[in-house]
Amino acid sequence: MTIHSSVHPTTPTFYGLGIAPRLLDILQQMKYVHPTPIQLKSIPIALEGKDVMGIAETGTGKTMAFGIPTIQRLAQLKDKRALIILPTRELALQVEEALKQFGKAINLRTAVLIGGASMYKQIQELRARPHIIVATPGRLIDHLDQKNTDLRGIAILVLDEADRMLDMGFEPQIKRILQTVPAERQTMLFSATMPPQIMNIASKYMQMPVRVEIARPGTANKRVTQELFFVSKTDKPRLLEKILSEYRGTVLVFSRTKHGATRLTRQVKQMGHTSADIHSDRSLNQRKAALEGFKNGKYRVLVATDIAARGIDVKGIELVINYDLPDNPDDYVHRIGRTGRADHLGHAIAFATPDQKRDVRDIERLLNSNIKQSQLPVLPPHRETPSIEKADSSHRNGFRGFRSSDNRTSFELSDRSSARPQHNRNQQKNHSGRHQGGKNRSHRFSKRSVQNY
Repeated sequence: MTIHSSVHPTTPTFYGLGIAPRLLDILQQMKYVHPTPIQLKSIPIALEGKDVMGIAETGTGKTMAFGIPTIQRLAQLKDKRALIILPTRELALQVEEALKQFGKAINLRTAVLIGGASMYKQIQELRARPHIIVATPGRLIDHLDQKNTDLRGIAILVLDEADRMLDMGFEPQIKRILQTVPAERQTMLFSATMPPQIMNIASKYMQMPVRVEIARPGTANKRVTQELFFVSKTDKPRLLEKILSEYRGTVLVFSRTKHGATRLTRQVKQMGHTSADIHSDRSLNQRKAALEGFKNGKYRVLVATDIAARGIDVKGIELVINYDLPDNPDDYVHRIGRTGRADHLGHAIAFATPDQKRDVRDIERLLNSNIKQSQLPVLPPHRETPSIEKADSSHRNGFRGFRSSDNRTSFELSDRSSARPQHNRNQQKNHSGRHQGGKNRSHRFSKRSVQNY
């Protein structure tokens, strides 16, 4: 059964969805008045204990769509717990932050299990018997292998950003988790797209799920206007400089590789803009600091790779630039969905080289519309950047790694510790999981990369 969003004659509220009075009071205190379409359709079904397949574009309020029913149902299920699986550390931290804010008045206990953070601190959180465990697949498997926890008491399982988890190579971990949790459970799966692998998971591991579809898979955010430039690879930095000089707001720039993101961040700084990068070679503390700095205005430009993009939930981003086109057309939709959030308008610009016309057609086919092509403006003169190339070469010779000595697992995205992460330099020399891009996505994520997320 599929439920599509519909237009209501009056603006709906959270009243009448079956939410308990105590939770309604919390929603009112947090100034949540009107549910989003995915919340409006998912919450009543989930509160009945039914399995849910939620399909919606990014930035539509999926966290509370599964968070509210999870918290209310756990109050009804004695000694039971919930498990929420997400693809990246940033998303796990943000989801736990939202749940703790919502549940602090009712003493909700949570634990967040992510790579790059202290195993010891996570073990202590698990021993406190949390009501909800928020985890990335690789770190959860680590805890299961070390017998730090078991999943026998899990009554509610949530798979958020399921399509992204499969893209990142987490399918074996997801299947193991699904086989380990009790068969008698409620499962909620949320995704922006619905590829065949997810349909297979739903048919095998879910019980007659109700499909709630708010936007057709592959549909771009209608609040985002799109623009395309065909530009040579050597002229990309000059076009970026021109665009950054014409827009005044915050800008999110996507690079295909982590090394490209590091190089591009240096170039943007040379252009006179504050900038930070976020990708898999950055430690957890570095990524949190970059994201928080982007939120609070310390950095005007954030350069990111797809592997980190799903953790970026920032309101008010004026412009998204696809400096490199993504390998997968679906990722284009996810990228431009970072702007135009919370009823704000946004703009997205894509750079394509002349030999990428087929890639552009693939994206337009997914969108079922053409992207407006603009003529190249007059570009600034070339910049001499020998120091950038030298620095980038030095960066390639050493893997910065995921691990950190930072023992904090706070859900706050602000940097609450002055301690700098310590890296194992022997691991730096032996790392083989560099993401070099390419069309075969299975080669882009090493086993080490998956385990550390």
